[in-house]
Amino acid sequence: MNNHTLKFVVKQQKPHSLQSYLKEIIGIPKGLLHDLRMSKQVLVNGDTPNWTSQLQDGAELSLPILAEELSLPAMDLEIEVVYENDHFMIVNKDAGIDTHPSSENVSNSLANGVAHYFHVNGIHSKVRHIHRLDKDTSGAILFAKHAISGAILDRLLEERKVKRTYLALVEGDMQTKSGIVDKAIGKDRHHSSRRRISPNGQKAVTHYKVIKKFPNEGLTLVELTLDTGRTHQIRVHMSSLGHPLYGDKLYGAKKRHIRHSLHAWKLVVPHPFTDETIKVYAPIPNGFGPTNLNFEEL
Repeated sequence: MNNHTLKFVVKQQKPHSLQSYLKEIIGIPKGLLHDLRMSKQVLVNGDTPNWTSQLQDGAELSLPILAEELSLPAMDLEIEVVYENDHFMIVNKDAGIDTHPSSENVSNSLANGVAHYFHVNGIHSKVRHIHRLDKDTSGAILFAKHAISGAILDRLLEERKVKRTYLALVEGDMQTKSGIVDKAIGKDRHHSSRRRISPNGQKAVTHYKVIKKFPNEGLTLVELTLDTGRTHQIRVHMSSLGHPLYGDKLYGAKKRHIRHSLHAWKLVVPHPFTDETIKVYAPIPNGFGPTNLNFEEL
């Protein structure tokens, strides 16, 4: 890909028109599809296409990367980019910073830092975070670098093909080495920002595995993956097992800490246009747990 054109080979199990392929297989939304048609720059095998004719498997598509205005104020936050290619980037978010602005007056979110990075590096795109993390959760967040990759990555996330692995320090000595928490989560009527286990809530499934125990501190390091992405899911599920996250006062932690100890450690992302799979680890930051604990061997 150059700065303005994306080329890739059509792969489909059943015949589609160009219009149908881009919309249903690639996942390009209606508004962007209209903009691509109006650009008159879409080519199939180097020629101007008929958008309603059958698209042949193996044909080469050429799509313009349409320039966009930055959608957020840019702020230099010296963000940590742990991986980048032409289509997306992965940033290691610090604890204590929002993923995106909570209001128009906020300009110090991670998304504002990405906007500055785009500006400095000549990336003419809106800022698109594919998923988000709680303010006090650190770790890997995926950002698209143009609208087409954003649409594809949104679909891959929805299909659970983007895999996220978390590390959490929880209170107590977890006796069960691994397990699955399958408990629905709903809003807490008595606390606007809190969630709770609720039979009438949304289905929530968390897989956990004990990685290391710290008996002197009364803590256990746990690796977690999610089948669902509910608000505060890990925090609620670990608390429901009697092992709230270290420092997580909202969900019953007894030990004080500057943050709740949850880190988005590993991100596995299928490349939007090739068969490659990208696996990235976000380094565990200082302040994740007590200062005397060592996580470098992970």
